[in-house]
Amino acid sequence: MTNALGAGKAPALRIPIAVLAVVAASLVLSAPAQAETPGGVSTTTPEAATPTAPTGKAILVRGRAIAPADAPAAVKKVIAAANKIRTKPYIYGGGHGRWWDAGYDCSGAVSFALHGGSLIDSPMPSGSLAGWGNAGKGRWITVYANGGHAYAIIAGLRWDTAGTTHGTGPRWHKSLRAQAIGPFTARHPAGY
Repeated sequence: MTNALGAGKAPALRIPIAVLAVVAASLVLSAPAQAETPGGVSTTTPEAATPTAPTGKAILVRGRAIAPADAPAAVKKVIAAANKIRTKPYIYGGGHGRWWDAGYDCSGAVSFALHGGSLIDSPMPSGSLAGWGNAGKGRWITVYANGGHAYAIIAGLRWDTAGTTHGTGPRWHKSLRAQAIGPFTARHPAGY
């Protein structure tokens, strides 16, 4: 009778089982050491590739802005807020009666983004944005506004409801040039 390890009447089976045991042991011993990090995640575990933006400039990936690593926390929050509404349609007056809306107009979209970074407390129409904050261009955020339109340049990308081939509404654009015409006043939040 033969037992589970091949002893007894079939001595030839002992050799293949022994070879398998040696091979398995060598695989375990030759595997690279894996360091454990706090939380038990192996450092050799590949992570999903997350795009990174160059220093000081956001990048656009499939319509979503990726904040630069060196951006201040408030700027990253402004970008994250804008990303939340980046596919909403243009609706005149949208974003002025409430923060979460079915769609946004130009100043409603700019206001939503700024509110995300705790830079304003309530939505502002474009004429009011023309007098908001400090005069001139900012390092990270510049709002361009007049009595009829508002848009922003945030970490090197244009946040605007105009100028897209995919319809109108709040969208990120690589081009910094406004699609709306007219003189604009440049304003920025203090420190940004």
